[in-house]
Amino acid sequence: MRKPLIAGNWKMNKTDGETKQFINDLKCLDISDNVEACIISPFTSLKTLTEDLRNSNISTGAQNMYYEECGAFTGEVSPNMLKDLGVDYVIIGHSERRTIFKEDDELLNKKIASALKHDIKPILCCGENLEQRESNRHEEVVESQIRLDLKGINEKDIMSKLVIAYEPIWAIGTGKTASSDDAQSMCKFIRNLLSKMYSKDLADSVRIQYGGSVKPENILDIMSKEDIDGALVGGASLEAESFSKLINYGK
Repeated sequence: MRKPLIAGNWKMNKTDGETKQFINDLKCLDISDNVEACIISPFTSLKTLTEDLRNSNISTGAQNMYYEECGAFTGEVSPNMLKDLGVDYVIIGHSERRTIFKEDDELLNKKIASALKHDIKPILCCGENLEQRESNRHEEVVESQIRLDLKGINEKDIMSKLVIAYEPIWAIGTGKTASSDDAQSMCKFIRNLLSKMYSKDLADSVRIQYGGSVKPENILDIMSKEDIDGALVGGASLEAESFSKLINYGK
């Protein structure tokens, strides 16, 4: 049984003080044990998050990392730095990293391997843009991303660790949402692809999230689908009350 993972990606939002206030507000609200909740903050808030949530049932994550452990890489953060803080997850390959910062699949492959080596669970993001969707190339694009990003990575290394987030680029921050049937179709496609690449056991163990304008009003419909095991949420995760509603979608 795959435990749903509801992860809030704050992107470039919240100061450290605002993070402390969010945590205090969230602790006053109901948090379901039936779901794994995760907050993915900017680097500047990770120490506060990991310390204040240490004895809670909420996981923490980073939005990015470099694959080297140390060295002359100005502006980067290494996996062992994240591990030292007690971070559980790291996003790899978010569409904003791919498009704005031009991160390619070769780089993302190194990041995933490094995260796994340091026992940090990667949330691998994949998804097509509007032109690729309208030209019916969405499956081709997503398959290429996943095959390249997981190239050379063994099944035993990703079992119980890898999370995949399907995030159609055209539905991120636009207010547009893929229909729950479209999201299910792509998540099922990804699971079948993992079965071909590795094994059915591996495919059945991997949690596949949907990301793209998820909010309290539509999460129940999204989470009702067989192959959708969670959500990677942006704007709707920035307020504690909204995030609590997302976590408690089944109540």
